[in-house]
Amino acid sequence: MNPRAYVVNTGLVTAIGNNTAECMDALIAGRSGIGKAKHLQTHWRNELPVGEVDASNAELAAMSGTDAAWPRTALLSAIASKEAWQPYAGKTEGLRTGFFSANSVGGMDLTEDFYAGFVQNNATGNLANVTSHECGAVTELVSDHLGIYDFVTTISTACSSSANSIMMAAQMIGNDMLDIAIAGGADCLSKFTLNGFHTLMILDKEPCHPFDQNRRGLNLGEGAGYLVLMNEKAMQQCGAKAICIVSGYANTNDAFHQTASSPQGTGNKMAMQQALQKAGLQPSDIDYINLHGTGTANNDSSEGLAIAAIFGEHVPMASSTKAYTGHTLGASGGIEAVFGTLAIRDGIVFPNIRWQTQMEEIAWKPVTELQRGCDIKHVLSNSFGFGGNCSSLILSKS
Repeated sequence: MNPRAYVVNTGLVTAIGNNTAECMDALIAGRSGIGKAKHLQTHWRNELPVGEVDASNAELAAMSGTDAAWPRTALLSAIASKEAWQPYAGKTEGLRTGFFSANSVGGMDLTEDFYAGFVQNNATGNLANVTSHECGAVTELVSDHLGIYDFVTTISTACSSSANSIMMAAQMIGNDMLDIAIAGGADCLSKFTLNGFHTLMILDKEPCHPFDQNRRGLNLGEGAGYLVLMNEKAMQQCGAKAICIVSGYANTNDAFHQTASSPQGTGNKMAMQQALQKAGLQPSDIDYINLHGTGTANNDSSEGLAIAAIFGEHVPMASSTKAYTGHTLGASGGIEAVFGTLAIRDGIVFPNIRWQTQMEEIAWKPVTELQRGCDIKHVLSNSFGFGGNCSSLILSKS
């Protein structure tokens, strides 16, 4: 029997909190982190709300024990991965440990600063600001900070990036290639992404309301989320206790469009179906779906129709947590896998805040009130990215 990938700890930093406990408090209280940008220097500050982590780069560096000159994505990654990893650091001698970190922005924030100076002064500027531009440079900075070298990789598949890093980590533990993995991802806000999404005309000028008939678009966010996965040998050596297991996963692609999901959610449906098959579960076994739920017309419709096709008249409790954090792009799958883990741990389903009106094309609606005392055995977490890259994870109570 292949080793199982047990989730033993989590790390988070988002617009609603600087660690797992703070984020959980905000989720329970229904407290959103969407608001006016404070640290991102953008022309759209007064027009486009975002889910920004309420800390400067210097403050993030102090939290993580790193360098304020790092890209903001790396600072966020270091905070969340350190929280997840800290209880086990120094206990892993002889264990094969991997770091699987996803992002889509890389060091874009520093590159933007470099470029502005370069254009203005027609000079080279600080070249150190472009050496961490690519996504892998962020991962290497953080893996060195954590002291993890056995296996280090970066995944960048748009909004499904972090889910795919968790999937790959679970596969490597399942194939006895690693004993431990820190898996998830991070992304910071940048001018490039904010301007790019605004060009696509899919940003809401008010706090977003996913899966509402009158939804107008998404809010971009930033943050990081990581799971620590272990096999039984590692858990015994590290004195760790399992919260849940990564029981199912799938990555599919319907190749429909560069940025849009297929109208019927073909890729979404395939990802969910294959994840269920991998986990050996029926649709009726799922207790909660953490929806991709961006708040755009296309995404929510295609995901909603795909869920209806799989679950029929018995759609389980479902909600999008992006109304709290914003859409954190490459970090979203990791952040929401942590939320799924917390739902299992504490028997809680988080509300889909700001929802008001039933969508016309689907017969089901998301959970709009906090649910406590739930017996959550299986959580389905969806992450659907640009280019049709669709991923679903299933977390199951161990």
